[in-house]
Formats: sequence, structure tokens, C-alpha cells
Amino acid sequence: MARYREAVCRLCRREGVKLFLKGQRCLTDKCEIEKRNFAPGQHGKSRRPKIVGYGLQLREKQKLRRLYGILEDQFRSYFEKAAKMKGITGENLLLMLERRLDNAVYRLGLASSRAAARQLVRHGHIQVSGRKVNIPSFAVAPGQEIVLRESTRTNAAVLRSLDLSGGRNIPPWLQFDREGFKAKVISMPKREDVNFPIQEQMVVELYSK
Repeated sequence: MARYREAVCRLCRREGVKLFLKGQRCLTDKCEIEKRNFAPGQHGKSRRPKIVGYGLQLREKQKLRRLYGILEDQFRSYFEKAAKMKGITGENLLLMLERRLDNAVYRLGLASSRAAARQLVRHGHIQVSGRKVNIPSFAVAPGQEIVLRESTRTNAAVLRSLDLSGGRNIPPWLQFDREGFKAKVISMPKREDVNFPIQEQMVVELYSK
């Protein structure tokens, strides 16, 4: 499976905003954007040029794609599906991304980043409604139960992530039982549940050209 293999801190610096791609490190003074808040590359220290029109639309698309850790072809596929659905295309796109299993695991605090959550899913540590699901893009639905495999419940990284998150990242559409290491999807996510500043309409405008 194709995935981004370069230094992820470069992505935050390129977008000029924290995408929280390295978990708790992003909350410390070790965060690259705190130390070097300029674009990567030979001319990165130069003043950031003013971006308008197409450039703004492109940056919003790249920001959203990188936030959820999705490559271009898969992201375009999400957009095409969102465009065929009833409702507002931009919101449809965001909510489809929110329903990804790796995102749900991250939002529950079981992993410190979406990349770490994707690894948990890929390695078979997550069950959905009683069966193992190792597909990060699996779309969770209301009524389903997300459970951490019993043998993983003593994993140091998982426990540390839960302690550091303190439950503050859990959106209203998920209900988490910390003691049982399980959660229930109680509703579909809503636009206000996406707690990252993104202008999804710009993404729609970019792909609609």
C-alpha cells in the first residue's frame, strides 16, 4: 500500500500550521514548527509569498489531505463520492473522512496520532462489532462497537496516549468506555465535530474547475 514516507514535520512547515502528525511531540517545544516556522527547502526562510485564488484552494486541499494522512488518488475518490451524495459536498467530504476507522481510533485517544492509529488498525489490534478489521479506511456507522484487542490493552504506547489525551479529544458521536477499552458509535458525525480549522468549500472549488 502506498503511503508518505518522508519527514512529516516538513508537511506542517509547508502548510504553516500544526497538523499534529507526530502526536504529543507536537505539543512540546520540540515541535519543528515551533523551532523553524518557515517553509522547508532552500528558499524556505524567505518571506512567505501572498497566496490568492488557486493557491489558497490548493493549500486547503493539501492541508486536509495531509491531516488525515491520505494520498491524492484516494482523496479524489472521496471527493467524487461526496459529490454524488445528497447535501453539501464539502461537508460530506469531511464527514466521510471523520468516519474512517483510523480517525475514530485516534479521536478516542487510543493512539497519539492518526499514523499511530492506522498502525493499530493495520496490525489487527482493533475489532468492530466483534470482528477484526484491519482496513484503516473502513467507515464506521452508528450502532457499531469499536474494541481494542485484549492483548493490546497493556501496551505502553496505548496507555500513555490515553493518559495524555485525558478524553478531551472524544467527539459527541463516539461514546468511550475507558475501563473496557471499547467505544460505541452513537450517531453520524456533524460538521461542528471536526475540530480543525479547514475551509472545505475551497477544496470543492478546486476540484470543480
